[in-house]
Amino acid sequence: MYKKRMTAERDEPFVVFLIGMRINRYWKIHRWLPVAAAMPRMLRELTAEGDSGLLHYESTINARTILMVQYWDSFESLREYARDVEQEHLPAWIEYNQTSAGSGDVGIFHETYLVDPEDCETVYNNMPAFGLGVAGELRPATGTVETAGRRLGVVEDDPAPPMDGESVDTPSDAGRTDTSTLLDVR
Repeated sequence: MYKKRMTAERDEPFVVFLIGMRINRYWKIHRWLPVAAAMPRMLRELTAEGDSGLLHYESTINARTILMVQYWDSFESLREYARDVEQEHLPAWIEYNQTSAGSGDVGIFHETYLVDPEDCETVYNNMPAFGLGVAGELRPATGTVETAGRRLGVVEDDPAPPMDGESVDTPSDAGRTDTSTLLDVR
């Protein structure tokens, strides 16, 4: 765990790939369980191959949806994997289309983002290496990379907000009502 503010950097363009599924009808286990079971097989395959292009992934699950955020070294690596008949993805994709796609019992999705490293920024505080911090390189978020504006290179003179709870007057505060004294609990 890093007990200070960190930021992630990556020199080369990369891909952020969101992929997942949504269970539309819980009682149709025979439709959605094979879809859910396919992803762990793919991840084992991708992580066993050191040169697959998959840099890192994180998953989250809620009541109906499984969402995975993947970081890839290039779209070409992602595309090659997805279309390779000898890998797990294409057979799983074909099976889904033949057995479940038309039923509406389970949905699948993906979103692909091509990212120039100059067009993204990150900050982590009291976190283990996470997300792009694993796919890239972590460094302290100080000095020239202390604020989001500085990390993105869009604001040179971008003072960091106070970290000690003190109030600070900025143009964005103009005209706002100070609500800190409105609720008097005794």
